[in-house]
Amino acid sequence: MGGGDLSGRRILVPESRDLDLFAGMMEQHGAETIRCPMVKILDLDDSAPARDWLDQLIAGAFNDVILLTGEGLRRLRTVARADGRETEVIAALSRTRVFVRGPKPVKALRELGLSPYRIAPAPTTDGVIQALAEEDLSGRTVGVQLYPGNPNDILLDAVRARGGAPVAVTPYRYASDSETGAVEAAIRAMAAGRVDFVAFTASPQVRRLHEVAEACGLADEFRAGFRNTRIAAVGPVVAEAVVALGGTVAVSPESTFHMKPLVNAIRDLLAKG
Repeated sequence: MGGGDLSGRRILVPESRDLDLFAGMMEQHGAETIRCPMVKILDLDDSAPARDWLDQLIAGAFNDVILLTGEGLRRLRTVARADGRETEVIAALSRTRVFVRGPKPVKALRELGLSPYRIAPAPTTDGVIQALAEEDLSGRTVGVQLYPGNPNDILLDAVRARGGAPVAVTPYRYASDSETGAVEAAIRAMAAGRVDFVAFTASPQVRRLHEVAEACGLADEFRAGFRNTRIAAVGPVVAEAVVALGGTVAVSPESTFHMKPLVNAIRDLLAKG
């Protein structure tokens, strides 16, 4: 093969209807492809724990609330709406000091007409702990919204260390733990610079990867991955989705926006060094 050979290159391929076909095109040129499933985020099978947590919120049991993800607040809102208690939940949150991990829960709060009490200096668990370090939580009960797969004992212990009593809830679930692990591994590999390209063939893939990263608590890793990994986009609509999430498109077909031209565009770029 010539200079466009993909031998030894690791290319992340998000799931799509034509995943095997697209991955096979690159594997024919020697690439190692990493198939990345797009994990579904679902409501809880049993919403009783979320309802119980909302009961406490509405009753005024929480002095403070910590929101780690925007998805978490939206799922809690869905449960409240189903019970006809959305207005009560919004009113209760308005009376509560709300700490947030980053911009996503801020946006979710604003959808309710609310603002956070404090935003973590960094959108991480450590950032939330840093924000809490400035607070005396003695005798205060703190509602903590977690995300699936991470009981976040470090955060709950930090609340206790400040004198608070945490009450945790995880208001959504993932369709497949094994798929979630594969996505997390892919995002971490991108962040560590172990992926040569991520090749997007549809804009929902871009948004879905970001959504899963946020829901898994990997927002920082996602941003690092977009910085450290060259991004290939099949066309301008996909490129717009990449840019909207802070990425830069390294390569895209010039005219014909299909999979084979995208593979050739990647090969041409690598041939140039």
